[in-house]
Amino acid sequence: MPIKAFLFDLDGVIVDTAIYHYQAWRRLANELGFDISEEFNERLKGVSRTDSLDIILAHGGLTLSEARKTELATQKNEWYLELVSRMTSDDILPGVPNFFSQVRKAGLQTALGSVSKNAPLILERIGMNNVFDAIIDGNKISKGKPDPEVFTKGAAELEVSPAECVVFEDAVAGVEAGKRGGMYVVGLGSPDVLTQADLVAPSLETLTVDEVLARFQGEG
Repeated sequence: MPIKAFLFDLDGVIVDTAIYHYQAWRRLANELGFDISEEFNERLKGVSRTDSLDIILAHGGLTLSEARKTELATQKNEWYLELVSRMTSDDILPGVPNFFSQVRKAGLQTALGSVSKNAPLILERIGMNNVFDAIIDGNKISKGKPDPEVFTKGAAELEVSPAECVVFEDAVAGVEAGKRGGMYVVGLGSPDVLTQADLVAPSLETLTVDEVLARFQGEG
């Protein structure tokens, strides 16, 4: 079956906002009386805001009301937005523009699949809001990764089957989401971490569209 679409996560694939998430979550944890490390922050990659907050509160041994949790999640997001609102096209990861140029030349469709509700703002800040044929973000889904909803909705909007899609992800939860959605998955990062991915590369900078198509074209 031919590959017709590439679906991309945002954080860690197109841009790296992990440091901004970490700074905002750490500020929140500090205000609650404990700290989180960069290593701990790895557990939050690809995870929704609500689920991330639950993980942090469990780490700090805190049990809070839903109303208080909503308050804290909103506060964290405000701090995060202050940081990402300063982003520019300089924040696009190396190799991304060239890879997307190859995608267009190959005639493939593209979708963004991000659990972030701030994805539209980030895309606007970096000048990539008109690059995707479909944008599925946290405002359009009810389940975060590793649930496949963000990617299956992307395929549906592009009117292609999951078997015709390749997902590009840097997080374990995202790789699992792509696989559970019945799609091929390219993991961007370490093969020791992204063990479920069908193909692993350090970043989009080290890949070509032809390599990806050669790997998956005609499988299944």
